[in-house]
Amino acid sequence: MKIQCRFISLVAPVPLALASWLPSGTVAAEFEEAQVTQVVQDVKVVPSNAAARPASVNETVRQGTAVHTGTQSRSELTFKDKTITRLGEKTIFNVGQGSRTIEMGSGQFLLYVPKKAGGAQIKMGPVTAAITGTTVLGNVDPSGIVEFTVLEGSACISYGGMGQTLFVQAGQMVVYDPIAMRLENPVDVDLQQQLNSPLISGYRQLPSAPLIQEEIQSRRQVVAPNGDLDQAVRAAGAASIATATPDQFMQAFDSLLVRYPASQVHTLVAGAVMARPDLANRIRASAARVRPVRGYSKDGKDFKEYKGKEIAAPECPPTNQWVQPYIIPPQPQPPVSPEQPPTAGGG
Repeated sequence: MKIQCRFISLVAPVPLALASWLPSGTVAAEFEEAQVTQVVQDVKVVPSNAAARPASVNETVRQGTAVHTGTQSRSELTFKDKTITRLGEKTIFNVGQGSRTIEMGSGQFLLYVPKKAGGAQIKMGPVTAAITGTTVLGNVDPSGIVEFTVLEGSACISYGGMGQTLFVQAGQMVVYDPIAMRLENPVDVDLQQQLNSPLISGYRQLPSAPLIQEEIQSRRQVVAPNGDLDQAVRAAGAASIATATPDQFMQAFDSLLVRYPASQVHTLVAGAVMARPDLANRIRASAARVRPVRGYSKDGKDFKEYKGKEIAAPECPPTNQWVQPYIIPPQPQPPVSPEQPPTAGGG
């Protein structure tokens, strides 16, 4: 049986939650202009009230300008604070929609924000994400589906329509479902596979590449020979992680779960899912049961104001609470008469 959990925040309005989550008390340059640092194939700059023209490397695009990429095309923009935005094919990106705010009209993107740069907000249709020093991948599909993946760092992602506010950690992805009109639960992804994205492999190395590799290595260490999980499954009576029965593996996982620091639980879960994908649902359900979703208390006493240094493990306000999964109710069928209706027309 598949166990799915979803959670929804019930206290603070979404704009307030995101605003308080971002660093404050620091002077940060707005995203008013950027330099085009790479152009591949068909990339156009669309100034406000002007015709589109081909983009060129080293030109400056300013507030109110849009950048469009065509089929099998991509581009890179670099802002004054070294924030990097990479655009995949068929992507629309609007420059300078507000202070430290980036708006993705549609398409694939990568965003890297340096540590202590003041953070950023990303608008993706009805979904908004707040990040500090973080690297993320995203996709805004024309169907309305939004995919958002954190490669390193963390993010606070919100859907205003339902008041949802979720905390997303490195190696996790969140999907917005336009039919259910809600954010799905964060799920762990294979970070090594994410590195094959053209928005990473088709460019120069990201400044955050060592941090992404550090996250990958942390997951591998969890399941390495003589690592924590390997020792735990042997203590549960199994010869190895691969040969452990589901009950043996879950016994081993649960024994680690209660001992792991809260900040490292997502690494344990990701490593366990990577080692035993057949038990992914049980692993995630167990982690959700033992470790509640991180978030601020209702009275806001846990909130830490930005004091000029990056918050190492920021949390999303307010506290998230579990709700039932969205299920599309069956549509009632009209009754079927045993008699055929009379045939219209003469005879």
